Amino acid sequence: MTHSVGLLFPGQGSQSVGMGRSLFDADDNVRRLYSEASEVLGFDVASLCFDGPAEQLNLTEYTQPALLVSSLVALSLFDQTQLKPTVVAGHSLGEYSALVAAKGLTYPDAVKLVQKRGQYMAEAVEPGTGLVAAVIGVSEEDVIRACKDSQSFGVIAPANFNCPGQTVIAGEKVAVEQAITLLKERGARRVMPLPVSVPVHTSLMKVAADRLQADIDSVDLSDLQTPIINNAEARVLSKAHDIRHSLIRQLPSSVQWTKSIRTMSEMGVNTYIEIGPGKVLAGLVKRILPQAAIYNVHDVESFLTVRSALAI
Repeated sequence: MTHSVGLLFPGQGSQSVGMGRSLFDADDNVRRLYSEASEVLGFDVASLCFDGPAEQLNLTEYTQPALLVSSLVALSLFDQTQLKPTVVAGHSLGEYSALVAAKGLTYPDAVKLVQKRGQYMAEAVEPGTGLVAAVIGVSEEDVIRACKDSQSFGVIAPANFNCPGQTVIAGEKVAVEQAITLLKERGARRVMPLPVSVPVHTSLMKVAADRLQADIDSVDLSDLQTPIINNAEARVLSKAHDIRHSLIRQLPSSVQWTKSIRTMSEMGVNTYIEIGPGKVLAGLVKRILPQAAIYNVHDVESFLTVRSALAI
């Protein structure tokens, strides 16, 4: 079998205390990447990733750079194989990791940008006023309708179209609570509030996107060596100009993950490798494309498994 590979990079929710420790212990280059990120961020990112505390790691302004670094140190092992992916994609925050993988954004600039992104997102809404919930077992159309029917209570929107039967909604707390009630009445199997206080991928993030614009404009973006599927429209992009605009649209727009994976499949991708902590994206791909070959690289053992399976 010829492997046409798509690389996937996780977003918030995949973090856990201890992530990346085995890579740090095994590789000098990985240690250098952690050190470089710590200089940029002004705190010891390795210590936060390996030892927590979880309460700090789960604050969005810390989660975002910590996850980006953890994903890119895993990528540094994968890059040793010289296997060139067909296309890359990242879920929300993961789009920045994907851009580094595609050689469109430098590692230090990505670390700086996601730290700012997390800070602006955290400051965009008052703590406790937002709510995020996962919706299981109803169609995208049903979720869109419930959000529209709840808009008189406040801002609410589908935030992530993750896979068939799994959507995330977000917005102002009262509006999301109303949508949760409607969705349960309309047959949702489960609706679970998530431990995420920032209602990302809704219009509440427009303020954060406007602030981020200046930071994105200030960094050098290059045309990509590998195309990316963007979150906002699930379009194939490779030009720096298009990517710059796409990153701004991303924050207040829904993540079109189901469409992104289907677009990859239409490009001939048959092997999907999640690069970074957790296996969230691997699970979503399994739901979208049950026949796909799916792997994860998050530590030395998983990297060796992938290398053996793909004979690279």
